[in-house]
Amino acid sequence: MQNEDRRKTRRWKNCGPYIADHCNHECYVAYITGLYSLEWEIKPEKRSRHAVCCCSLREQLFYPFLVIAFCMSVVLLLVWIETANDYHGFDWVVYLITRHWFSCSLLLLSLFGILVAYSSLLLVLGFLLIWEGYELYLHWCHKILIVLVIGICTFFMTVLCKFWHDRWLTLGLSLKILAPYIHLSSITMMALLSWPVAFYLVHWEQEARFRRKKITHQRRETVQRYARLTKLRAVQVAIGLPFFLILCCLFLVPLGIHSPCLQEKDELGPKPGLFGHRGAPMLGPENTMMSFEKAVENGAYGLETDIYVSCDGVPFLMHDYDLKRTTNIMEVMPNASNTTSHLFYWDFLSTLNAGRWFLQPHLKPFHYMEPLSEADREKARNQKIPKLADLLELAQKERKFVIFDLNNPPINHPFRNTFIQQVVRVILDSKIEQHLIYWLPSNYRTYVKSKAPGFQHVGRLNPIEVLTRENISIINVDYKRLFYNGLRDYKAANITINLYLVNEPWLYSLAWCSRIHSVTTDNVQLLRQMHVPYYFMTPGYYMFTWLLLDIASSIFIVAIFYFHWWRESQNEKVFESTRSSTDVENISLKRRKSERGEALTVAPEPPPQARAGPQTPAAPSPGLPGSEKTEGEPRPVQETPKPPMPTDNFIQRTPTKEASEPTQAPTYGANTEATVQPAVPDSK
Repeated sequence: MQNEDRRKTRRWKNCGPYIADHCNHECYVAYITGLYSLEWEIKPEKRSRHAVCCCSLREQLFYPFLVIAFCMSVVLLLVWIETANDYHGFDWVVYLITRHWFSCSLLLLSLFGILVAYSSLLLVLGFLLIWEGYELYLHWCHKILIVLVIGICTFFMTVLCKFWHDRWLTLGLSLKILAPYIHLSSITMMALLSWPVAFYLVHWEQEARFRRKKITHQRRETVQRYARLTKLRAVQVAIGLPFFLILCCLFLVPLGIHSPCLQEKDELGPKPGLFGHRGAPMLGPENTMMSFEKAVENGAYGLETDIYVSCDGVPFLMHDYDLKRTTNIMEVMPNASNTTSHLFYWDFLSTLNAGRWFLQPHLKPFHYMEPLSEADREKARNQKIPKLADLLELAQKERKFVIFDLNNPPINHPFRNTFIQQVVRVILDSKIEQHLIYWLPSNYRTYVKSKAPGFQHVGRLNPIEVLTRENISIINVDYKRLFYNGLRDYKAANITINLYLVNEPWLYSLAWCSRIHSVTTDNVQLLRQMHVPYYFMTPGYYMFTWLLLDIASSIFIVAIFYFHWWRESQNEKVFESTRSSTDVENISLKRRKSERGEALTVAPEPPPQARAGPQTPAAPSPGLPGSEKTEGEPRPVQETPKPPMPTDNFIQRTPTKEASEPTQAPTYGANTEATVQPAVPDSK
């Protein structure tokens, strides 16, 4: 045991130098600089020389493109995430175009996620470089990719606006139900964002005050200083004003919020019923008896399907125009794979396999399907195309409602003009209770009412006057169209509403809070487990949370601003004390320089004999020519030696212009000159 502890200790000691070399601040700066500008060496000259913008003019002009790329990619990703309810429909449209089934929706989701991650990474790296005080320089490779991101986002937004504009309606519905939670989350994000905003605003305010003082004391270069001060104020306004405006709007936005799921518990309507869209297509092959049985097992309110009529007049269940995707016709009769389903006889249709495709991974209709058990896999492998009579038998047994779309046969079909009569005859022959049939086709309603008066006729999103005239009290509509086209009017007219196609829990919660009677869904097994709507909140609880969060965030933001102001004030005091001590030292140095200058200009009494130095000329001895003085001859001025001081050494290392010029002394002879003694004391 002790040996193992020693080995671990030795291993950590060996890793210590590596961690110290690769996990320090310089490596961190090198990494973020390398990722942003692709320069993996830290250069001191790359530190920001721009006090306000921290980058050159070229980088300032390109930075908005980076922000635009980030915003566009985020909006595109948000739209695509919120429209996950319609992924299957999008993949179906792509299949009709390419004739190959694949999860194109997931591919686009991954692409949009990569675009958001890339643009947000560059934004975060730029912010970290500014925080560290380094100049921004985005490499040209990144600039090209950012322009490419903008082009990709522009293309897909154009396609969405032109061909799938209803996606924007789905985004609006999601914002409608998520409004209280988005509001509370936004206040929290603004409170966290106040830290860097407060840091820079307070820092720039202190710099502006310092520059204002400098302008007051120094009148030189006033224009440039005023220009810098104006830029500082402009940046403060450009950052601080939007921040506080958004914050004030978030504090007051609940006064205008109306969310369907924001209501009292006793006002909540009953849970909407579930129509299994083609059965339970996530648990079994669509439009097969296994799928409908799974829907019944999961408590479906009714069953939805699509009906075709064969050449010999047998109504059968099929959604696609041809048999290529959901049967094995490519193995049996490849040349007829693109032929419409109406043009086959029932004897041939009954031999096709309708479930083997469901077990192939690349043909999965939904990407979030749960794996099947071995018994279910075996059951799915043996599924056949069912007749309408088989579905009616199951519905009669389980007392489930049946709603269906009836596809018109082509012109050369034997039952082109009598397919309605054929379907009504099959329904009546099944002995099912007539009130369980939701008759959706709008053709021959008069004939259907005369033959089967008990059918419940279902209309589309027609005006209320038309529905009343035709005695229709049930409508089956797309959820996107209903919520934007008079939902209150239809509810006030006491019309039963069924929405299609609702797969996501948040959308089902919206229908529940809006008192919708039933929905058609592919996700029966998940929606049946919901006992309360998602994002449901009472007004009192929301009001309490709103006020509490507003007060807490206000105190937090004020405390952050006060902390940054106090810290900048402390730094300013330290700077002022350091500057004052430097000024005192400079004044004392100037005073000593002036005293030294006076000592050089004033002529003192010469000493009897100066100590000889290496550069000091010897005094003339008595008896030599010129050593005798006369009364009328002026006395020569000689510099007196001065004891060396520590400050003299400092002055000698940094000489000023006046002190560095030698002063000439009067000559004693033709070749004799007096020189100034050096400030360095004698080595002895």
